[in-house]
Amino acid sequence: MRRRVPAAIPFLPDSDPTMSFEIAVKKAEGVERLLGVTVSVETVKAAEEKAVKRYASAARMPGFRPGKAPLHLIKKTYAAQIREEAMESLVQDAWKQALDQEKLEPIAQPHVHDLKFEDGEPVTFDIHLEVRPEIAIETTTGFTVSRPATAVTDTMVEEQLETLREQRAALEPVEDKPQPGDQVRVRIASQEDGAEMPEQREYPLELGKGQAIPGIEELIMEATPGQTVERAVRWPDDFPDEAQRNKSKVTRVTLLEVKRKTLPVLDDAFARELGDFDTVSVLKDAVRKDMGEHMLREADAAVREQLLDQVIAANPFEIPNAWVKQVMGAYMQMYQVPDNMQERFTGEFRPMAERQVRRDVVIDTIADKEGLAASTSDVDDKVAEMAAKTGVETGQLYVRLEKEGRLKELERTVTDEKVFNWLIARNTVNQVA
Repeated sequence: MRRRVPAAIPFLPDSDPTMSFEIAVKKAEGVERLLGVTVSVETVKAAEEKAVKRYASAARMPGFRPGKAPLHLIKKTYAAQIREEAMESLVQDAWKQALDQEKLEPIAQPHVHDLKFEDGEPVTFDIHLEVRPEIAIETTTGFTVSRPATAVTDTMVEEQLETLREQRAALEPVEDKPQPGDQVRVRIASQEDGAEMPEQREYPLELGKGQAIPGIEELIMEATPGQTVERAVRWPDDFPDEAQRNKSKVTRVTLLEVKRKTLPVLDDAFARELGDFDTVSVLKDAVRKDMGEHMLREADAAVREQLLDQVIAANPFEIPNAWVKQVMGAYMQMYQVPDNMQERFTGEFRPMAERQVRRDVVIDTIADKEGLAASTSDVDDKVAEMAAKTGVETGQLYVRLEKEGRLKELERTVTDEKVFNWLIARNTVNQVA
């Protein structure tokens, strides 16, 4: 089946089997492993000599033909490079031996720490890594979840139609005092603790949307276009900047422009503007159908997420930090998080990343155990279903999905569906009226 977490990291193929190392497990807690490595003086010397010979065979030095320079000159000229290459070789070989000796299944590249490399002394260093956890999802039944109501009421349809009218509203300038729902351009400045009133800054706002604090919105609605009003405004006690909470500031507002929405009439002409709807009645039926399908999808998702949360809670397991970091990296790339915001982003989104990892692990583990991973036939059926809905020929859609690299994504979707259907069939789902 497909894996959403990294596979085990293999050792590099060109390690030297003749090298031997003293490897001790210094820490083995959960998914963490800390290995202490000691390399004998003889092994270090052999690695250095191997590096010297490689440089000697290719080095071009003044006065000597390629590959003919004396070894002592090679050692002196390339001392730093030889030392670095020898160390890289030793770490690689030690890593290979550690994998074999400790039967490790790492899930990310290891980190080398506390390297000590002194002439004539054994080399020592630590290898820190995370291994694939042993996960057993044993409890998958006995859960009860609620399925949200999916009935579409007349009120819900009317609210959606009102939203459609709002989206197509015309904005007309008015000379009246603004009111909630109006869009305004204003210049605002606030004076604090007797300081000089700063220069006003211009802002576009929609009143009633919480874009300005209540006191400033009230001040704006006292003015007419072109008028400046000024009085003390108290900052709310839930203002994001704690230092500004409950402060009273003299605030000056100049109202530059007011635009008011004019909503279109809900008639057959409006319905036709929205698409292939001859009458308002046809539009209402389409809105009701779309809302019903959306609510069904939302209800299905709610059931799945409730079940998943209960399975995770009933089957605790440790997850490697490497997997969480991989998901965090994908989030940062998707949201294009700048470097200076990554630390804050990580703090806020790490719980979401951890849940995503647990979700994937649970689904993968159940799919493996119960034989629910998507087969080629399952994926073909899904493509055919998609083709039927979109009116595209199945073969053409398959080729397009393959070209866009979306078949793996589709495979994951099918596996998810099979696992959740399996869970739903074995647990209690109560329908909310």
